[in-house]
Amino acid sequence: MIRRYVLSVLVANNPGVLTRVAGLFGRRGYNIQSLTVGVTQNPDVSRITIELYGDEYVLEQIKKQLAKLIEVMSITELKPDKAVYRELLLVKVAADDMTRGAVVEIGNIFRAKVIDLSRQSLTMEITGEPTKNNAFLELLEPYGIREIARTGITGLERGAMELTKHKKFEEEEDV
Repeated sequence: MIRRYVLSVLVANNPGVLTRVAGLFGRRGYNIQSLTVGVTQNPDVSRITIELYGDEYVLEQIKKQLAKLIEVMSITELKPDKAVYRELLLVKVAADDMTRGAVVEIGNIFRAKVIDLSRQSLTMEITGEPTKNNAFLELLEPYGIREIARTGITGLERGAMELTKHKKFEEEEDV
């Protein structure tokens, strides 16, 4: 059964690591839905968050292939009920004197911020779950969306759970 998976991967913060990780997907014909990368609290370690769609076989193959890379320190599946996901969205919307108030009001409902304003458009910033951001875009569509930039999702496990550098490949736990 095809479903969405989110992997959080700790890697050594070395040149070329992202290329090797992304290349692993391309060589095997797997598609990355979204990919975010950033340095962690340790400047020698980066976190890569990968969103992909596939079945359990695809997920297991990707985990095994990632685990073979020397720079990979830890691989964890972030399950929806045990993790927090967020995405940053920037959207430029057509907005003149007649429509600007309505567009800003929609933004207020979603807790978006106006970050740029001109006579013909405004740009808003929103952070949230991708489903929330999609709902926001649907309401803005009638006004004329000019541009969209999305970061892709990033996430952390809920509660006290933390990714560690100690496990190269985390086995699934039955809870």
